[in-house]
Amino acid sequence: MTKEELQSWALSNGWQMLGEHICLVKPTKATEAIVRMVLKATVAQIEIKKPSGKWDKVASESYAKIAYDEHAELPTGLGLATISGLTILMRDNKDRQAFAKLSKI
Repeated sequence: MTKEELQSWALSNGWQMLGEHICLVKPTKATEAIVRMVLKATVAQIEIKKPSGKWDKVASESYAKIAYDEHAELPTGLGLATISGLTILMRDNKDRQAFAKLSKI
């Protein structure tokens, strides 16, 4: 996947831009990021915010080694399916965004 494809996938699956990074937010605080995807020139990183406020890198892979898995509907190589609670957090964020759009109608 390219940087643009990964960003497009993330934004359509519950992630949102907060500052300069694509993030997942806390279920109780829609403005506070707890997971972020840092898209650099050659690599993508997944970082999780510790209670102390420091970002901890949990996965990193070059774009050339990241591929989209049609069955899982996730990019492989970044450990998104193996990081505990991440897919649930993505679903919660995506649902919150969908319901926010419905409430504006």
